Parts: sequence; C-alpha cells; structure tokens
Amino acid sequence: MGCGDVGLRVVAALPAHVRVIATTSSAVRIPELRAKRITPLQANLDKPSSLHRLAGLCGYALQLTPPPSGGASDTRTTSLIRSLRLRSKPTALVYASTTGVYGNCNGEWVDETRAVNPQTARAKRRVDAESSVRTFGKQSNVRVSSLRIPGIYAADREGGDPLDRVRHATPVLTFEDDVYTNHIHADDLARACIAALWRGKPQRNYNIAEDSGGKTGAQKTGDYYDALADAAGLPRPPRITRLEAEATLSPMRLSFLNESRRIKNSRMKRELGIKARTP
Repeated sequence: MGCGDVGLRVVAALPAHVRVIATTSSAVRIPELRAKRITPLQANLDKPSSLHRLAGLCGYALQLTPPPSGGASDTRTTSLIRSLRLRSKPTALVYASTTGVYGNCNGEWVDETRAVNPQTARAKRRVDAESSVRTFGKQSNVRVSSLRIPGIYAADREGGDPLDRVRHATPVLTFEDDVYTNHIHADDLARACIAALWRGKPQRNYNIAEDSGGKTGAQKTGDYYDALADAAGLPRPPRITRLEAEATLSPMRLSFLNESRRIKNSRMKRELGIKARTP
C-alpha cells in the first residue's frame, strides 16, 4: 500500500519469484506498475469501499501510505485494517511510521523503549496508526512491525537529494541553536522493510536509521550540511539564529528544527540483521 519511491525500491530488492500486488488510486500508474513486475490493484485508502478486493490477497502487507493531512487519527490505516480482517489475514504487516513520534528529546539518545511524546499533528496521527496496527496484530495473531523512520534521502529520489538544500543556500541554525538530525538512505530503508516483513518480531517497534556522524552517531543539522557541502565542493550554507529562523522559515521547516534527538539503531541491526550500506 503506497507504491511510491520507497515501494518501488522494495520491489526492486525483492527476489524475482515474489509476487507483488500494489495499490494505486490512479489508473494512470497501472502501466508503470505492470512494467515493474507489479500486479496493480486500483484502490484508495480514503474510500474504504474500494478496499474489499484486498481481503485475502496479502501474504505479507507493507503499509507505506502516509496518514491524511488532517484529523486526529490515521483513517487510512484504520480502513486498511478493516479490509484485512475480512478474510484470511496476512502473516505479517509492516507499518512505516516516523521517529517524530518521540517528539523533542533535547538531543538525548533514543531507543524504542522511550515513551512516545508526539508534538505535531502529523506525529500524533502516526502514533494513532501504530496503536491500531499493534492492536490488530494482537487480536488477529498477525506479526506487526512499526518502523520509525527519520529523514529519507537519495540522490535519485524526488525531493530527497540533500545537496539541493546546499545548492539553494538554504540556511541552517547556528551551532548553539542547532538540533540533532537523523537519516536513512532510501535503499537501506527498502531493505529494512523487507527484513521486517520476514524477520520482525511480533508487535515490535524498530528505529530505522543509519550511523550518521561516525563515532558520535547523529549529527547536528548544520554540521551535516557543512559536511555535504565540503564533499561536493560547494559553499557551506549560511547560519542563522533561531529567532531569525522563526521569522523567515516556513512552519513545516521550522517544526523539524524544534525537535532534537539522536536515534539508536541497535535493534534494527540485532533483530532485523540490517546494517546500512550507506552508513
């Protein structure tokens, strides 16, 4: 469900004999999906009546569709779960969540045992979805994994090339005001999705993040973009204070600068057997 950039990378990484069915709400995408050895299923998670054909089809289910842009709950995942309950249920369900469920942790190291503390509406919808899939797993004996994902990047991902910010001289915070950032390459995320489908433990949360910053783990955002600029031979981005950021940046961009955490990925390595190829 949700066969965009990451979904297509998952398909490319799967063994050729695995049959993949992907939902799409757009008939225009059907030829594209078929060309990538995907069986398309026209369905829309915002229209529950279109989901009845999903029931009984899924051996393993991967939910990559983001929640709606409004409301207190993730009605899309709720609709998906209702359809999966109708007939034979999948062996496993993997839900793509976000590290935003932890909220601001003031730069502390964070593992999956930390209580969630969502501070944005979109993160609250993710917490709602995590709760829904976990309950579904317990009640239906389905092995459910929630992947808590930070910033996704790749040079060939639309809007996901981190050098774009450097090229456009997008400002970053001064060191004193800066926050810690965490990332995962889109191809490594795809591998983690597959590993969770086959090896994820029942009703288990996984932080999916790379070892950014060498020995220190996550990097402060400005240091990350400075390193990118240096590697590409480009000027480093300008630094601004938090007060200047509040006056000039969009609310969405600012929301990412209000939360600081360093994500631990030891459970991903130990239980899923995934070590980022882009470390």
